Amino acid sequence: MGRAFEFRKARKFKRWDKMSKAFTRIGKEIAMSVKESGPNPDTNSRLRTAIQNAKGVNMPKDRIEAAIKRASSKEEKDYEEVVYEGYAPHGIAVVVECATDNLNRTVANVRMHFSKGGGSLGKTGSLDFMFDRKGIFKVASEGVDLEELELELIDFGADDIYEHEGEIIIETPFTEFGNMQKGLEEKGLEVISAEVQRIPTTRTELSEEQEEEVMNLIERFEEDDDVQAVYHNMA
Repeated sequence: MGRAFEFRKARKFKRWDKMSKAFTRIGKEIAMSVKESGPNPDTNSRLRTAIQNAKGVNMPKDRIEAAIKRASSKEEKDYEEVVYEGYAPHGIAVVVECATDNLNRTVANVRMHFSKGGGSLGKTGSLDFMFDRKGIFKVASEGVDLEELELELIDFGADDIYEHEGEIIIETPFTEFGNMQKGLEEKGLEVISAEVQRIPTTRTELSEEQEEEVMNLIERFEEDDDVQAVYHNMA
């Protein structure tokens, strides 16, 4: 019973930790959205998307409103978006997206993570060709006809539509992200999340031990508060 309790407690703390990091990441996205185009989600599509994503990870409404209010203040710090590229062990390509109020701190940390994780920081743009930027939308599947939805969303830039774990996933080219967001809003569909992701054009298979080495590096990045997202081409 003691072991089972400790296991459940550890799993709960891990879940809370993951949720806390998601809140921090989305809080930054809200701040950048407000700084860019104002605090009104009706006229700020990026903020609407950030609020959707906040709801998708169960971020409390009062915390969302507080983040918007804080970002509207002149005292709120400005975040700069920056992308770093490099290699993990065994030649795995890694792209790290950051949002930071201190560029020197962030680049030093990213370089340290690569070094301690057995990888190396590369030049900006050196690995960009290995990833396609795509819009990834998750929509509630209840009451939705997948084939009918696919026909309706082709005109809004849908590349692929499929169901996964009770949700409908819609992929679009990066350039069609805004069109798809508009289309889903017009149709009144419940959007769980909407993100631009980097999808590898090819993937590299590794042994179980090699995968663990790469994942240790990925986890180092994911634990860094300046990191918004990490992408790799490991199969």
